[in-house]
Amino acid sequence: MSNSVTERNTHVTMDPAALKADSRRKMTIGEIIAFILLICITITMIFPVVFMVSTALKTSKEMLQFPPTIIPRVFAWENFRTLFANEEIKFGILYKNSIIVAVVSVIGTVFSSALVAYGFTRYRAKGKRILFMLMISTMMLPYPAVMIPQFILFSNLGWVNSFLPLIVPTFLGSAYQIFLLRQFFMSLPNELYDSGRIDGCTEFRLFWKIALPLSGPALATVAIFTFIWTWNDLLGPVLYLSSQEKFTLPVGLAAMMSSKFRIAPYNLLMCASIMTTLPIIAIFASAQKHFTEGIVLTGIK
Repeated sequence: MSNSVTERNTHVTMDPAALKADSRRKMTIGEIIAFILLICITITMIFPVVFMVSTALKTSKEMLQFPPTIIPRVFAWENFRTLFANEEIKFGILYKNSIIVAVVSVIGTVFSSALVAYGFTRYRAKGKRILFMLMISTMMLPYPAVMIPQFILFSNLGWVNSFLPLIVPTFLGSAYQIFLLRQFFMSLPNELYDSGRIDGCTEFRLFWKIALPLSGPALATVAIFTFIWTWNDLLGPVLYLSSQEKFTLPVGLAAMMSSKFRIAPYNLLMCASIMTTLPIIAIFASAQKHFTEGIVLTGIK
């Protein structure tokens, strides 16, 4: 009888293990399928980057061969030196102009948007919600709807063919960035501001010493978004800039495809694309932690 009880207990104890092993086997198969799908998607997304790097390192002769080669026979590293030395492209000037516009735009957007968002969060006034909704509604306006009035305004101010039309509006805030920062400021406890007032802080000092230092992830998110949008902007520089010495990188890349070249220098164009992409990759990689924290913490409220 004891043997039968032991066999029954063994049978009972073995069944959960068998079920667990079976479920683990099913999960492993699912993970393998998901892993294979991720590999396929990754290869599909990385292939254009690989082809861009490959074309950038090809000679002009190999660049025109068909079918195209993935690995260059001769790595033409001198293409990057030719890109910066070319007097028609003036890539160094394009790079400098883009850096100036992007950096100043990030500073203006971050400061002005944070200041407006703080006001919408901390101050109580009649009609504040209506003003906030009106500001948010401007996000639904397409840029072509305001493009002509803005051009007439900046033209009358004498700002055409300068960086001012691209930089000055950033110091007036951005509706999307204001909304993003407002949601983050609303998650900060009021006790922090009360303790600051007890210590004699003014309202601006509360904003500068308490709200901004605690909003690092949200500010990093706003800075990254603004830098990417400004760095890749083509329509604004095309609209307001007319001299080659003021062109930014997107305009310069488009000009490289113009008819002044007998054959479009695709190898130099790919070199320029690599150099244009590097700052975005570097900034996103260095601020990735703050970027993800900003997205998560902004949605908590």
